Amino acid sequence: MVDFVSQSVRRAGTWETAFASCVLTYEERLLRRKVLQTVQGETLLVDLEHATNIDHGDAFALEDGRLVEVAAAQENLLQITASELLPLVWHIGNRHCPAQIEHDRVLVQPDHVIRDLMERRGATVTEVVEPFTPEGGAYGHGRTQGHSHGHDHGHSHEH
Repeated sequence: MVDFVSQSVRRAGTWETAFASCVLTYEERLLRRKVLQTVQGETLLVDLEHATNIDHGDAFALEDGRLVEVAAAQENLLQITASELLPLVWHIGNRHCPAQIEHDRVLVQPDHVIRDLMERRGATVTEVVEPFTPEGGAYGHGRTQGHSHGHDHGHSHEH
């Protein structure tokens, strides 16, 4: 049985008060139709028109106007630090990996290939557990979608 239904999202900064919340991983925050459990123990059916990226601080709007806030869950991540991060960020982007880019570090999902590459380039790679809120991709809000390497797509990758 479902306690609540939401068919729309209110973006962070456009609302003030939520009556409930749910905690979702980065992967869980890309959804169209899914039943979620709130922190308060209630069941929420999210039924959006299109697959939508939900960011930390967004909220699901219920039919009666109430809101359910979305929080980014704690996740296992790799923290990358180095005296010069910019070349490392280029390599991460070249591999189409979601990345949370900060002033003095970059967070990525665990990946042995990225870890090896970063360490070979002199970075310090540390396992951490934190919320993951990566950059929104080429057009701002949303995700950078990976692509297949099974065809010629105009640029190459060293693997």
